[in-house]
Amino acid sequence: MSGAMSWPFLRLYILALLYFSANALLNVLIPLQGAAWGASSSTIGLVMGAYMFTTMFFRPWAGHLIQKHGPVKVLRLILLVNGAALILYTCTGLGGYLVARILQGVATAFFSMALQIGIIDALPEKERSQGISFYSLFSYIPGVIGPVLALGLWQTGGMDSFTVIFVAIAICTGLFGYSVKMDREEGPSGQSANRSGVFHSFGQIVKNPSLFKCSVLMLSASIVFGAVTTFMPLYGSQLSSGSAGIYLMLQAAVVVASRFLLRKRIPSDGKWHSFFIMGTMLLLTLAAVCISISSEQGAAFLYTGAILMGITQALLYPTLTTYLSFVLPSSNRNVLIGLFIAMADLGVSMGGVVMGPIADYFSYSVMYMICAVLSMAMVIVAYERRGSLVASSNNLAKESEGDV
Repeated sequence: MSGAMSWPFLRLYILALLYFSANALLNVLIPLQGAAWGASSSTIGLVMGAYMFTTMFFRPWAGHLIQKHGPVKVLRLILLVNGAALILYTCTGLGGYLVARILQGVATAFFSMALQIGIIDALPEKERSQGISFYSLFSYIPGVIGPVLALGLWQTGGMDSFTVIFVAIAICTGLFGYSVKMDREEGPSGQSANRSGVFHSFGQIVKNPSLFKCSVLMLSASIVFGAVTTFMPLYGSQLSSGSAGIYLMLQAAVVVASRFLLRKRIPSDGKWHSFFIMGTMLLLTLAAVCISISSEQGAAFLYTGAILMGITQALLYPTLTTYLSFVLPSSNRNVLIGLFIAMADLGVSMGGVVMGPIADYFSYSVMYMICAVLSMAMVIVAYERRGSLVASSNNLAKESEGDV
């Protein structure tokens, strides 16, 4: 496997596209179906948030088991769990949706970790950022047409069409995923991580300055992403102009285009680029402001928010993940990256669970303005004096590897 665009890696990206296709539909279907059943924004946020909360919880264990057993074995098993979750959506109510979201959360924790660890381990250092960007790009491609397709199916066909689609996605993803191969069947060191190392790694979120800063930034940004994903279908129905389906499609299209066009702009040198990350967080702030005021100012601000939000999503995650792949200690890098991604999952979950009651008590517009304030605070957090963060992390990495 050589080169981020070689055929073995393309197979991994295509598998990510198939796997995340269902989510592009579910992100619209669950809020609409929940509202049709009389559920409040808080309840809908809980169901939606259960997915990422579960994913967050299982990320570190996924990194541990993948390092122990290899990504391919784990991947094949977890695709069966994902298929069962998709079929459950077709024959149950809101309580069953919650169970299905939890199952999906478990599957996604292992699925995304298996693919990303496989990509990071197999690619040369200078191409890591491109590999992570392409993985993220293909995972977002379904979001370009998925929301509009879901809205159209909801308005015309009800759940019958979704049943056929979910079963087809489960079968195609399982068959394609079973044939995928990766060069590395074990972790980077060729040895399995011990279980106590997983528990020890949790403390690194606070002790490791690079991991802490990246986790805080990703957690905060993901709260905003989660609030948009969960409540945009309901917020859009309250707007006098603008469509939630067009918003979600436009945002996803911008993510896809930006990750392809800007993939070589994402730093892949192991250095902290303060102004690059500060600028990205400022874009997120402006996006949330545009979404908030679109209830009064119209569709132009809503769609401007979609463009800015898409650019932010395209840049932030690959930048922080690639940076951590350089500065984290190699002895437990997989587990630590799993913890970082878990912070992103927690943020998306909080975007539904925490922001739902705020939207119920105030309004969606106020809730999105609170997201803007949070994002603005992260512009300050992103600043770091040149070289100091890398030096601190390198010293800690040497100490950690000396203890192994």
